[in-house]
Amino acid sequence: MLFCLTTQELMERPDLWEAVHRLRYQIFVEEMGWEDLRRPDGFEVDQFDHDEAVHQIVIRGNEVAGYQRMLPTTRPHLLTEVLADLSEGTPPSGPNIWELTRYAVAPGFRDGRRGVSTVGTELIAGFVEWGLKRGVDKVIIEFEPMWVLRALQLHFLATPLGYQRTYGNQQVVATLLSFNEHTLDVVRSRRNHHAPVMARGYPDMFGQRRAS
Repeated sequence: MLFCLTTQELMERPDLWEAVHRLRYQIFVEEMGWEDLRRPDGFEVDQFDHDEAVHQIVIRGNEVAGYQRMLPTTRPHLLTEVLADLSEGTPPSGPNIWELTRYAVAPGFRDGRRGVSTVGTELIAGFVEWGLKRGVDKVIIEFEPMWVLRALQLHFLATPLGYQRTYGNQQVVATLLSFNEHTLDVVRSRRNHHAPVMARGYPDMFGQRRAS
């Protein structure tokens, strides 16, 4: 299942906070080579882990199997503050447009065909479900160009916002993805799993150790 937590809720679970930020460090610093994010403590934390961020976490057993973060475009976000050279002109913004960042699948959960794991498709279904319940029908994502084709195959409308650039070991392009109920149906069909993926409450993990 996929859990959606605010930053405050995530901080109230130090076990989960640590697991999330270590996974982010493993993926974006050690694998992707984003050296600007390197820290001696092995955590990846930035200025966008603020009170309006939404952390979406897939749990398998007692492990964080997947993660992504949603940021409102009505305030500064990655594309406007850090990756501005990926956008030609002013990036789209509004209450119905959020930015999806830090999409990550843990190495032990990268099964599946065509490079999209079962955890990965759960993350995709999760942000679409989450958005449709909140009047959000568009997300900005900075990802590798091959993902534009994958998005189209899942019946997202994909609109590149600029030219691809090199970040760390990756070529990255900023893209606006529009989606609707039909997109969700297609994603669920590709997963061969039609039940909602979003769960309620906190994940039961690491003995429910909370911040004091």
